[in-house]
Amino acid sequence: MAKLSDFKLGGENCEVSFIETMQVKDGVECDTYSFVGDDTQDLAIVRVTKGFKTPLQKILQGNKTVEGFMEGKGTLVVQREDGSINTYVMDATNANKEVEVKVGQIVQLTASDDTDLVFYEICDPPYKDGRYENLP
Repeated sequence: MAKLSDFKLGGENCEVSFIETMQVKDGVECDTYSFVGDDTQDLAIVRVTKGFKTPLQKILQGNKTVEGFMEGKGTLVVQREDGSINTYVMDATNANKEVEVKVGQIVQLTASDDTDLVFYEICDPPYKDGRYENLP
């Protein structure tokens, strides 16, 4: 996937600067970006290979974490603190859908068995170690 130079945020194009590509785990790769002129949040473009899933993660810190669909097909599962679970379809029919995941909630994204999933994640404030706890 080509590196981005801008990203549509809140209906307007914002310039972004590529930071690095990280191998999160087998089948999951992440490109990280900063927003030029805005150090209050950052952007990750995550690619999940078909049949793979992101780590099961509990959000421990942050003001706002947003997950949004870019391409492919998969699911986003969010477990609330009360144990209830919401499952969101991530595909072209939900292309403009964003889901905010709150501190204390558990999140996991899974690519379908027949196509990869690409999604974005916006972290406010920018991601740093300790924001998430990987669960077994």
